[in-house]
Amino acid sequence: MSDPSFRAPRPGEKRFDREAVAYDDAGLVFIGRIRSSWVSRAGCPKNRRAALEAGQPAAVEVDAPWREALPGLEAGAWIFCLTWLDRAQRDLALQVPRHADGPRGTFTLRSPVRPNPIGLHLARIVGIDQTSGRLEIDAIDVLDGTPLLDIKPYFATVDSPSPEPAG
Repeated sequence: MSDPSFRAPRPGEKRFDREAVAYDDAGLVFIGRIRSSWVSRAGCPKNRRAALEAGQPAAVEVDAPWREALPGLEAGAWIFCLTWLDRAQRDLALQVPRHADGPRGTFTLRSPVRPNPIGLHLARIVGIDQTSGRLEIDAIDVLDGTPLLDIKPYFATVDSPSPEPAG
């Protein structure tokens, strides 16, 4: 019996090599790594703004089996990088951030400490080498070597919230 949600490729589409897709656990596979200047959590910027202010180079390295998905990305484009924050704790329901006067629920924070430590990072591509799978980006707030889960384009037309109606 075939899965009804699995469709045949449309003209021009290409599936990844089946052997490269070695799903484990929740079906996630690391497609690359983030390269940054940050080697300790204490020295890592806490957000994009702080990373930009630090002015340190950063890059996304996409592993060979996934590079064929890069065409269409170009310098100047905005992307979201989804990462697996592999060195984060996963056991706190409440946290006390440095900027708060008391505990806050994990889901109200952007802390890497969470049940599933998935990071979401907005970045602008500064340069790209599709052959090597390297995307130079303007800044990022994760440790060097952080596993990359996915890259998604940012579209201002749909990703930027609309102003709330007056009333």
